[in-house]
Amino acid sequence: MIKKYNIKNKLSSYEVKGLIGIITPPSDKSISHRALLFSSLAVGKSTIYNLLHSEDVLNMVKALKTLGVKVINKNNICCVTGVGLNGFNTPNKHIDCGNSGTIARILLGAIGGSEIFVTLTGDSSLVNRPMDRVIKPLKKMGINFNSINNKLPLIIKGTSDILPIKYISPISSAQVKTTILLAGLNAHGTSEIIEPYSSRNHSENLLKYFGANIKYKTKLSGKNKVLITGGNNLKSCNITVPGDISSAAFALVAAIIIPGSSIKILNVGINYFRAGILEALDLMEAKIKLENKIINDYEEPVADILVQYSKLRGINLDSSFSARMIDEYPILAIAAAVASGKTRFCGLAELRYKESDRFRAIINGLVSCGIKVESNKDDIIIYGNNEVLGGATIDCLFDHRIAMSFIILGAISLKPIKVIGCKSISTSYPSFISEMNDIGMDIRVND
Repeated sequence: MIKKYNIKNKLSSYEVKGLIGIITPPSDKSISHRALLFSSLAVGKSTIYNLLHSEDVLNMVKALKTLGVKVINKNNICCVTGVGLNGFNTPNKHIDCGNSGTIARILLGAIGGSEIFVTLTGDSSLVNRPMDRVIKPLKKMGINFNSINNKLPLIIKGTSDILPIKYISPISSAQVKTTILLAGLNAHGTSEIIEPYSSRNHSENLLKYFGANIKYKTKLSGKNKVLITGGNNLKSCNITVPGDISSAAFALVAAIIIPGSSIKILNVGINYFRAGILEALDLMEAKIKLENKIINDYEEPVADILVQYSKLRGINLDSSFSARMIDEYPILAIAAAVASGKTRFCGLAELRYKESDRFRAIINGLVSCGIKVESNKDDIIIYGNNEVLGGATIDCLFDHRIAMSFIILGAISLKPIKVIGCKSISTSYPSFISEMNDIGMDIRVND
């Protein structure tokens, strides 16, 4: 299923003078996960076009096959024969979620409506990430768990007696929201989820498209409320997955900070609740233009992005941005490192619970490359510098976004930046090295 790009574990990035060309970024990982999982819960055969080919998505496919779902991928067309809302089979082995918190968390709600026992586990990073944020509401819905400290590995026992819930979430999290919605598909009544503010709404858009009895009016500010009533079977659908803005962000920022650059990034999903980085870069006075904008069948906006080298200025981003671009802070920090003046990112507590402690990784990595950085509680303050020393070795602790971010920084550093742990890039962007080198980057393998 995955084209092998053979990403090496140790890479170095060297200074370059301009990126020119056109990039088609990898397909959206969040939508790919949901398209696969929702198709498996539908009745009939769904067809997914342009599914992301990455390790994380392959692990979702493996998980669904282990649960008895038929998934066939050929010529970049993926066909999923759904088993219905409570048709999963008890697997004969543990489900390995790899490095993906999304798989682990949203699978729990989907599995909860089938009367089966399932054990979920993951890699050395994932087993240390918190699952209590999804276990807590799912337990209130009648789903049972057995785990140590609410972390993987854990055993889930599904039930046919799912209880509806009104859950006021302490955090805005698409994963929390999604797993409750999926459990709510089997509940006897209406479940309500209230978030402090709106997280990304891919699940709501897709569930509506699949025929769920769901009500939402996603707000741009203030509390967000979603209601779902159980009992409606999902129908099979055809889905085309757009490009992932989280992956496109690396080429986007690279072109902005490398003098002489001008590139086009094709077919990128620009959902408001994912596109915070475009707004942030606009505030920093980046030269970005959207072309060929459309709204697809399940209400996701898509566009081509034109971007040129820009002289950036420092900005203050309040905590309202965090839900819209939490995955993009590592690469946005690279932009801030060369912006004129001081940049402050506020409310980044969630960064501590990603594939690595990204809060600390951003700070330590920039400091080692000669950039002045401070932290204040959950805020990061970066003092931009026209001249980046580089010359550092960054251990990304197998965090793909940290790896790619510091590879981009190496392209404008006086001395090359070496990054260790780069194999993790294959979890989301297997073609990253080849595509970035094709438009002018100089990324080399270290012996």
